[in-house]
Amino acid sequence: MRKYGLIGFPLEHSFSAAYFHNKFKLESITDAIYKNYPLENIEELTSLINNEIELCGLNVTIPYKKKVFKFLDSIDQQAKNAGSVNVIKIIRFDRKTILKGYNSDIYGFRQSLLPYLDNNVKQALILGTGGSSGAVAYVLDSLNINKIFVSRTPGDNRITYRDITDALIKNTRLIVNTTPIGMYPETDAKPEIPYDLLTKSHILYDLIYNPEKTLFLKEGEKRGCMIINGLSMLKLQAEKSWEIWNDPLY
Repeated sequence: MRKYGLIGFPLEHSFSAAYFHNKFKLESITDAIYKNYPLENIEELTSLINNEIELCGLNVTIPYKKKVFKFLDSIDQQAKNAGSVNVIKIIRFDRKTILKGYNSDIYGFRQSLLPYLDNNVKQALILGTGGSSGAVAYVLDSLNINKIFVSRTPGDNRITYRDITDALIKNTRLIVNTTPIGMYPETDAKPEIPYDLLTKSHILYDLIYNPEKTLFLKEGEKRGCMIINGLSMLKLQAEKSWEIWNDPLY
């Protein structure tokens, strides 16, 4: 039996297991299972892989998309450029185990965003600097959209929420939330941006998919913004993960 799964902590919010269970049922895939593996510490990854000898692949979520790098034998160039890994392919032969890192968030975000873009989208705010923000930045760079990182703490190549000006909001069509703020079960929270400055010309994209509409998206919807949640990205990145795990070219 081929085993696949998700590592991160906590994992109560995740839809990945349900998605793959449904996929296996619909496609009559009877020789594979998908499980959640909540790891309180990333150091537990080695024992997980050693003990679960049928494990063929893993997805990686908060907070380990960057921390997992040190365990990998090779990393795909896109994942390197994004600075995060959310897919691990496990290859076992001759008593050796090879771990290869990829980033399917790049594919998922790009494909889910493209239908909403036009030539007027020239600049974006990326809320957060965690693991998912790298994939978002990589896609925006590839689309020649200028990006500005926003964080709660000062640092290089970023601004803080206090630095967001009226002019910046006016000149920025796309705002992407890559933080877990507003994710179940803490659904009464939202990133601290000046929502009153939003208009129908803005696009708000939240990588969160549970709940379907975060407060971030609801605030945008009230002001006529185009809103996108992370469910489409989840499905697209999941299918790309499956391709990576099962295509010998990867």
